[in-house]
Amino acid sequence: MDKPKLVLVGNGMAGARALEELLKIAPDLYEITVFGAEPHPNYNRIMLSPVLTGEQTVDDIVLHDVGWYAAHGIRLLLNRTVTRIDRARRLVHADDGTVAHYDRLLLATGSTPFILPVPGHGLDGVIGFRDIQDVQRMIAAAAQGGHAVVIGGGLLGLEAASGLAARGMRVSVAHLGATLLDRQLDDAAANLLRATLEARGLRFLMARQTDAILDDGHGRVRAVRFQDGAEIPADLVVMAVGIRPNVALARSCGLHVDRGIVVSDTLQTYDPCIYAVGECVSHRGVAYGLVAPLYEQARVAANHLARVGVGRYPGSVLSTKLKITGIDVFSAGDFIGGADTETITLTDPLAGIYKKLVLKADRLVGACLYGDTADGAWYLRLIREGRDVAALRDRLMCGEDAANDAGAASDAGHEPGHAHAARQAA
Repeated sequence: MDKPKLVLVGNGMAGARALEELLKIAPDLYEITVFGAEPHPNYNRIMLSPVLTGEQTVDDIVLHDVGWYAAHGIRLLLNRTVTRIDRARRLVHADDGTVAHYDRLLLATGSTPFILPVPGHGLDGVIGFRDIQDVQRMIAAAAQGGHAVVIGGGLLGLEAASGLAARGMRVSVAHLGATLLDRQLDDAAANLLRATLEARGLRFLMARQTDAILDDGHGRVRAVRFQDGAEIPADLVVMAVGIRPNVALARSCGLHVDRGIVVSDTLQTYDPCIYAVGECVSHRGVAYGLVAPLYEQARVAANHLARVGVGRYPGSVLSTKLKITGIDVFSAGDFIGGADTETITLTDPLAGIYKKLVLKADRLVGACLYGDTADGAWYLRLIREGRDVAALRDRLMCGEDAANDAGAASDAGHEPGHAHAARQAA
């Protein structure tokens, strides 16, 4: 009997992880076809920053090479974009004329970088920071030297800026907000981060809204103009102002889309034959852009594709790390806090260390760490588990080992250094 056919549209981290999980559970269940829009096999997109800095190569970040697909009998179709889904006939059509039939379809179309729709956004020298091609273009631009303007002071923006600076460009970061990483850090941690990056030569233009990107008269960027009328010269402009779920394909075939492709707790769309995972998905009104939630989704989707049918995806507690060599940043959960929360803070300005823990009803609900992130994974685990930490609260700041050792905790207040811990109502 012929095997049922599974088609995966999107060969990124979420889709490939779903296949990996599926093959663990039911390796022989499906005849599998994979469409990838890029010419590369699955690679670790979150490691593009070390490729930009030159610390790693493209080959270093490949997660599944072409041989992996062949070894598992998977038909891999690279550099082909699926343009249409015929749900009535269960067919997908690609831009090169390829047609594939499916019994189950898994959409993992990811996201696209948001390009500000300002005048000049289409000029040569204006790029996003999303894939290998973007990184290759940045490396080529950096080889020519000059001045780069990165628009956006979030995670991707700072990683792009750091990478370009490491390759010798003069770099300015224009950010709409008043502080860097304003979705991931509180003001204290953000100010420490800014000081560290300025010491590395980066320049920051805060509370600046881009008005236009200016032409050199030959179709190439020459400057960026802000709404206050100020201009800054630019040989390269990197847009890092966010991503948008790539839902055009799903919308065109009539699937329910609301910000992302709407899925249930089983990662199933409104069409029972079609599942979706990753950045293209909207689950309980939330679209995730970090890798950990995408992998959690992949595991649940694989469970149901394998016909086990017991997994549920309830949503994720988010955590963030910045991938810039020598800078340790971590945040998770509700690290800002509110009227019904309590904060424990530790600051050591000389050592460049700042830690903030947020508690609510004797449970850890958020953490923000700068300079020392060794216990980030433990704090994230406590947040996810919702454990009562009343018995640990006086030792929480000392870390997991000390929290489990009352003797070590009693000495924690006398360790060398100038750190000061303070507990206060938020």
